[in-house]
Amino acid sequence: MNNKIKLIISILCVVFVFSSCKKNFIDRAPMSNISDADYWKTPNDLRLYVNQFYNGLPSYRGYGTWGPYSLDASQGSDNMIHFEYNQFLNGESTLPASGGGWSYGDWEQIRSINYFLDHYKTIEGDQSEIRKYVGEAYFFKAWYYFEKLKSFGDLPWYSHALVLSDSTALQKPRLSRDLVVDSLMSILDLAIDYLPEKGGSGYENFRVYSELAALFESRIALYEGTWEKYHAGTPFGVQGKDGSKFLKKAVQAANIVISSGKFALDNVGEPEGYRKLFNRLDYSDSKEVMFWRKYDPADGVYTLWANYQRLGGGLGVTKSLVDAYLCKDGKPIAMSSDYKGDDSLKSVVANRDPRLIQTIQVNDGSHFINDTSEFVHPAWDGALEDKNATGYQLYKGLSLSLEQQTRGKGSQGLIYFRYAEALLNYAEAKAELGTITQADLDETINKLRDRVGMPHLVLGSIVHDTNWNFPNLTPIINEVRRERRVEFAAEGYRHDDIWRWAAAGKLIEGWKPKGAKRQQFLKIAKDAPEKNLIKDLYPVDGNGYIFPYKNNVVGQSGYNFNVNRDYLSPIPTNQLLLNKHLEQNPGW
Repeated sequence: MNNKIKLIISILCVVFVFSSCKKNFIDRAPMSNISDADYWKTPNDLRLYVNQFYNGLPSYRGYGTWGPYSLDASQGSDNMIHFEYNQFLNGESTLPASGGGWSYGDWEQIRSINYFLDHYKTIEGDQSEIRKYVGEAYFFKAWYYFEKLKSFGDLPWYSHALVLSDSTALQKPRLSRDLVVDSLMSILDLAIDYLPEKGGSGYENFRVYSELAALFESRIALYEGTWEKYHAGTPFGVQGKDGSKFLKKAVQAANIVISSGKFALDNVGEPEGYRKLFNRLDYSDSKEVMFWRKYDPADGVYTLWANYQRLGGGLGVTKSLVDAYLCKDGKPIAMSSDYKGDDSLKSVVANRDPRLIQTIQVNDGSHFINDTSEFVHPAWDGALEDKNATGYQLYKGLSLSLEQQTRGKGSQGLIYFRYAEALLNYAEAKAELGTITQADLDETINKLRDRVGMPHLVLGSIVHDTNWNFPNLTPIINEVRRERRVEFAAEGYRHDDIWRWAAAGKLIEGWKPKGAKRQQFLKIAKDAPEKNLIKDLYPVDGNGYIFPYKNNVVGQSGYNFNVNRDYLSPIPTNQLLLNKHLEQNPGW
């Protein structure tokens, strides 16, 4: 059996994570194994144990990454694409013989947390300190389980650490996903109760806290509630469930955050206030960023994001995303006289929601690649990974600092959770339940619009959009989804949203991604070789829009997404042989 779970785990990667505003998430070597009798003595032992799970949060420190700002492309969505088409979106995934996210090693973090929960009761000391670290353990158990739920759906639920001698536990069947989420709600309720409130007794920077656990609970509840609602009647749904229980929980959990009064949106009414939220080095004084990761190049912990994002990165924002932004009059582009067309980047952003001009690069003399270089045109020189794929180059999240763009110097803060999500989760859950009011909109979506000076969304006066993605749904659901897409553009939410809405059949299957109009860039090119380069790099459709996949299989018929299979990942075949109680996911 590959990667068998060890009876005695290596207790603790003692990492100095979240220990101060200056140093956190610094990888350290594990301590030697130490016995239970020597270890479980004081609350500080619990603290040291839980530290390892903070270090397991994503850090995006690898080569070629733009941090979270390239996830919309790498995970697969209609917001961003690579030059090379996404094979997963094209239904080309295969059934793995092993690994695939289900191996024993892939369950080790959950086992380690359960090991903690099996042993913490032997600790004597300040009960509030003990409860705090138990709350942290519950938060991370929910974190790791949620990642598996999104991949596989039904899961075995483990309340205790697995041991090899426990054949019953090792042969557990998968529980229905709604029962798994019931358990996640239960442990997050405990985390909310056990963890200190932000700024309260026991609160520490860079450690999870009560309101953060509530926001995460709302994220999971909204995911499951909409999954059950929109996958109902399919092999991916939950028989007899409509998701309303979890949608109500999402409202309740998001409201804990909102009603606390401790959080607010940053940079409201400031010029480029939206863009400036995403390229800061330090979020210690932010009222909006609720949880983040700090990097310190002096300790060898740095990012490479700015170095890659100043170029094209082989990525591009899609026309689909750009078209979603409203005009400044609050109307969609199909219905507004303010819309100036697509002939140039400047015309595309003219009279549009200011979040658009703060999300993509525009050659208007006010956008830059770095401190000294003005943006003139999308990157089309150099290696393929240095080029832009669609003509719409991402601006959001880019640090213009030359120092930040030097390899080994990046220290741009990584945002994990921000208050805007609580507002959007609350609004969407209430819209899905059919209970949303104008007062709800004014306290959520209209707060986001106020930041950038956009007209309010008025429940009784929603302009019909002939290009709504979901014409069979209510106008308010369409507009709440639009707001979520625009506010969270290029932050890594879009893939999960499409999946939980069961919308890949509508948005991905048959989709042929497009970009900007090519002719504007030919006008910028200075000589014939450069114009030929642009023509070779950017094939176009019949209307002159860049059509990156024109000459491959996706260009012929659009993405061949398998709606009967690819909403969930397969269980590797070796695990089906090892555990006869496991059942394969639909379509595999």
